[in-house]
Amino acid sequence: MKSSSKFDIVVYGATGFTGQLVAEYLAAHYKNDAQLKWAMAGRSLDKLKSVRDSIGVPADTPLIVADATDPASLKAMIDQTGSVVTTVGPYLLYGNELVAACAASGTDYFDLCGEVPWMRRMIEAHQAAAAQSGARIMFSCGYDSLPFELGVFLCQETARKTLGAPVARVKGRVRAMKGTFSGGTAASGKAIFEAAAKDPSLLTLVRDPFALTPGFTGPKQPPGNRPVFDDDLQTWLTPFFMANINTRNIHRSNALLGFAYGRDFVYDEMQIAGPGEEGEARAKRIMAANNNLAGAAVPKPGEGPSKEERESGYYDLLFVGIAGDGRQVRASVKGDRDPGYGSTSKMIAECAICLLRDAPDVPAGVWTPGAAMQHRLIKRLVDHAGLKFQVEA
Repeated sequence: MKSSSKFDIVVYGATGFTGQLVAEYLAAHYKNDAQLKWAMAGRSLDKLKSVRDSIGVPADTPLIVADATDPASLKAMIDQTGSVVTTVGPYLLYGNELVAACAASGTDYFDLCGEVPWMRRMIEAHQAAAAQSGARIMFSCGYDSLPFELGVFLCQETARKTLGAPVARVKGRVRAMKGTFSGGTAASGKAIFEAAAKDPSLLTLVRDPFALTPGFTGPKQPPGNRPVFDDDLQTWLTPFFMANINTRNIHRSNALLGFAYGRDFVYDEMQIAGPGEEGEARAKRIMAANNNLAGAAVPKPGEGPSKEERESGYYDLLFVGIAGDGRQVRASVKGDRDPGYGSTSKMIAECAICLLRDAPDVPAGVWTPGAAMQHRLIKRLVDHAGLKFQVEA
């Protein structure tokens, strides 16, 4: 991170739905923290003023006009700050110039990206520049894919302590979830498939479990594309619509940690549907519903659930580590808000605070946040962001 900046954090996209939630969180949670210097940024000064006033952010909070289509405005923004939190997606369309500018200038970068082909391109294009400038570039700092990345990390740490070594097989299972995924996530998925229609090589990346580990391909991974019965949990499972994002980030996390989970690591994610014939039927219903997620009911970018809906949401994730001799360890991650908005906005904000205050020694380069900050990030998310990490019997 740059040593002397006017701001510690700039929230870019603060007039969008999720960006507003990030700004609102910082204003509420750090209102008595005189040491934290932050600003709101977006395309329209009038809209920034309106959002600032409507969400209760202090009137003296600095506002910065910046536009993804205007590289000079992006450079002027990042020249003032040590880090940028961006919610401006799809990143495939609006993130290229910002990542390039941050990597070149030594400005830390945080986003909510789940666009695997774009992330791969950014890794290849900007790792060297970030390493040279001192920038820490971190993708997927929200529900894609932080609770899953850190859940696997906790599961493997538990295996080391109780079994004496990491395990080569971890199962990620969504036990419960209430809430919707964001309009930005839907727009990102649409952007990827539109780009893949023009460049079929992108589909190869989308399907590759090791798309985010350039130069490394591990063992065959479970497909996770149809309902199956899990003998370890004695329940039916159904495909989890975010698995194609999260599994790629977790394999990258393993690689960034020096293959701490082994080069033969196998990981999949599925959603628990329940036991028996009823569970099998429910698994099929959930799969059919998820196949229709791109329909008219999906929020558009800038839209989202009410405050009541966000605050009544939650998620409960189970991670089962299985050793070669059959012994198991289990860990869970739970969140106290809907995953796509309420919890995500807190997570990305705390990622930026954690790097600033708890983990300033993280080396430069393109990271996953869990691999970069590990236990320090878990502690901050527990202390501030409503997450619970537990080892289960």
